[in-house]
Amino acid sequence: MNDLHMPFISIVIPHYNDLENLERCLIKLRRQTWPKNRFEIIVADNNSVGGVAAVERIAPDVRVVPAVKQGAGPARNAGVGIARGDILAFIDSDCFANETWLEEGSAALRHFDYVGGEVVITVANAQHVSLAEAYEIVFGFNFKKYIEEDKFSGSGNLFVPRSIFDKVGGFRSTVSEDVDWCWRANAMGFRLGYAAKAVVCHSARHEWVGLIRKWDRVISETIALNREQAGWRLRWLIRAAGTLLSPIPHAPRVILCDRLLGFRNKAAGLVGLCAIRAYRSYRMLTSMKGI
Repeated sequence: MNDLHMPFISIVIPHYNDLENLERCLIKLRRQTWPKNRFEIIVADNNSVGGVAAVERIAPDVRVVPAVKQGAGPARNAGVGIARGDILAFIDSDCFANETWLEEGSAALRHFDYVGGEVVITVANAQHVSLAEAYEIVFGFNFKKYIEEDKFSGSGNLFVPRSIFDKVGGFRSTVSEDVDWCWRANAMGFRLGYAAKAVVCHSARHEWVGLIRKWDRVISETIALNREQAGWRLRWLIRAAGTLLSPIPHAPRVILCDRLLGFRNKAAGLVGLCAIRAYRSYRMLTSMKGI
């Protein structure tokens, strides 16, 4: 296919105080098999220390836009605001795309209206993982399930034609913006598909506090989205109880996981599973106070 007849893709990356990972992300994106003259990279800086100037110093070849309203959703919207692409490819600054990411994502759009790809968890030392790493290796991301069963894709690996994005509208803030956006798109009749070969890698959180902060944010955004639905309280209570009990049916996944090497790492996975699910259930219940 002649390059000029290939879709032009705008890669949109929200960024907040993570220059080291952003630089690694950009290195991977510059190595894409997609023709260089058929994609652009946009970084939406979300009030980082150093701001737009700091991003421009490490990435002079990238388009950078300030995103004044705080939040990943508004930052992505700011990036879309200057995008020139026929296709919008969303990735996070701490994700690292395979070289064929754009090629595979755009190919999947021939079969679906919009698509999400696969996210693979990586660790620095597979022989000796922390509790947080052990948990994330097994449970960190399951985009196939998210897309095919839960009907949403995380916005760290999402391909949307610009025409569809404009019809659905931008990402909202204070809620789980990727879940909300996909559900709105689905309600308008657009079909979400899974692009298994459009792969990005994401480093597992090494420190327990990082995993806790992640779930604090996710729970806050998820309850905000659920509160918009009638009868949410009962469903939320049932979900909290199910989360507390979930280590029982999920323990075999840890034991049988071939990426957890040896007894010590599997034990770390089991401890991490029980601890984080108990914490999540506790936070889900306490988040209802005053609501």
